[in-house]
Amino acid sequence: MYPRVILKGTLFKKSQQKRRTSPCNYKERFFVLNTQDLSYSERRPGKKPVLKGCIELSRIKCVEIVRSDVPIPCEFKYPFQVVYENYYLYMFAPDNDNRLKWVRALKEETKCNKLSLTYHPDFWGDGRWRCCHQTEKLALGCSEYFPSGTASKKPLPPTPDPQRRFSSSQEMIVVALKNFTPQEESDIPLHKDEEYVVIDSSQLNWWTVRDKDGNVGNVPCIYITEKLTNSIEKYEWYNKDITRAEAEELLMKENKEGAFMVRDSRQAGVYTVSVFTKAPGSNGEKYPRVKHYKIRESESEDRQYYLAQKYLFSTIPELIHYHQHNAAGLITRLRHCVSRDRASSPRIVEITSEKWEVDPEDLILGDELGSGNFGLVWKGLWCDKKVAVKTVREDAMTEEEFKEEAQVMMKLSHPKLVQLYGVCMQRSPLYLVFEFLENGCLTDFLRSRRSSFSQEALLGMCLDVSEAMAYLESSNFIHRDLAARNCLVSETLVVKVSDFGMTRFVLDDQYTSSEGTKFSVKWSAPEVVKYKKFSSKSDVWSFGVLMWEVYSEGRMPYECRSNMEVVDSLIAGQRLLQPRLCPETVYQLMQWCWKEKAEDRPSFALLLHELASLADC
Repeated sequence: MYPRVILKGTLFKKSQQKRRTSPCNYKERFFVLNTQDLSYSERRPGKKPVLKGCIELSRIKCVEIVRSDVPIPCEFKYPFQVVYENYYLYMFAPDNDNRLKWVRALKEETKCNKLSLTYHPDFWGDGRWRCCHQTEKLALGCSEYFPSGTASKKPLPPTPDPQRRFSSSQEMIVVALKNFTPQEESDIPLHKDEEYVVIDSSQLNWWTVRDKDGNVGNVPCIYITEKLTNSIEKYEWYNKDITRAEAEELLMKENKEGAFMVRDSRQAGVYTVSVFTKAPGSNGEKYPRVKHYKIRESESEDRQYYLAQKYLFSTIPELIHYHQHNAAGLITRLRHCVSRDRASSPRIVEITSEKWEVDPEDLILGDELGSGNFGLVWKGLWCDKKVAVKTVREDAMTEEEFKEEAQVMMKLSHPKLVQLYGVCMQRSPLYLVFEFLENGCLTDFLRSRRSSFSQEALLGMCLDVSEAMAYLESSNFIHRDLAARNCLVSETLVVKVSDFGMTRFVLDDQYTSSEGTKFSVKWSAPEVVKYKKFSSKSDVWSFGVLMWEVYSEGRMPYECRSNMEVVDSLIAGQRLLQPRLCPETVYQLMQWCWKEKAEDRPSFALLLHELASLADC
């Protein structure tokens, strides 16, 4: 007699059972729960499923939701755990209802087992339990386990020390960033964009709040943010009682791209953003001018603000803060504010630290290495150290733009990113001084050594780039021009990502370019080609093309095709063919990167895990 099937469906699982040096990886598996065991299989198109694991129900000691604020790198974001003998299986459901369904079913089938008295409510990772910081994996759980019900009872937070609650006697008002469904009796729901009053903020991960109906309960603090005041008079970009003509005169006098101010409109209670630009006009010619954008209000009941496109914000300060990082329909980003009563305040901090200033007397230029987006690149010596020196043509960017690019580079530090050593602004042209990588750009390196690469070496190159891009993604940076030509190879054959001339910091993981932005069509995602919308997911598309370049040993993607032909083929659903040296598993990752919809593509964190798991095989 066959066991009765109770539940089945697709979930992700987190593997931690490999050798100690292996990273965690996340795999999509088809799970089946029957009256005897819990099994999971890998489904392959056109082939029979392959059984990957099976756990007898009699071995299970604990089934519980995982309560954690750690980012989940796979598509399904709702984790729960099955503890059997001394092993932990972490599973991820697509939504909370699905998760509760699995937890209830598993609890019901294992309620007669010899169960644990305690459990760990958070993940094991980096050699410790995140919940109690114990470093022994077999350490007793830190929370009491309740087999019945859908989740353990989480005690209310202790009464906080008054000194820890707030720095102000006023109530803290917070706004929900996203919806939250209660998981325990002590929780209350969050509704996106609604306001709540904080009652207790003493706990690290869970705060107690009161909603508009007076209900009090716990919510994850990462789902809420403090409400910003809408009073704009304290902000340096606000100019009270200034006319349109006066604003234009001040901004024209400033003569810097992206100089802006917020002023009163003629209509009472309405505000205007005035921005200086030299961007090309409708006739293609560059000429200085000031554009004016009225701050508009949405027609919804909860008043929200927007500018040229309907990117809605609850307050004007939030709106301005967003557009300081993202043009999103404006002629340019709001780069630095100008005031009639105060000196202009650049958004990018002046680079004056001696740590970053390179004395031109200490810099010796050698052979020319090539040309970049903004000027020539030279080999050089700086304090007896080999360096690459990027010069900036006088007509390529303003000093402000130069400082901005340098500031971006200074914020980024990772072993798989080309390191910026310093800047030289004491002479013209301006210099950026980078670490020197002996083997030059990845494209040339691949072409010069064709037919000599092992599978391990090719996969290692992709893994190096994915590490750098996962770091950029976690730091809310996008590259916008990722390609093999913009990666460099060290003497020890480590591949590092370079050329951050187009990098932008973004608040919502998307950058809508202003007019005139150039991009490489053959490496660009459909949304970049159609709408000039960049995000970490458009970088993922480019990474798929870069992987294709690696496994093609430096061939030009879509060679012998024009940009227009490439666009037409992508719209028709065609993709680059599998390179001869490329294994099927890697080509599947490429195809995942080339999904038509950005939201269907993986994150770099997930790609890194997938590539690392292939490297461990």
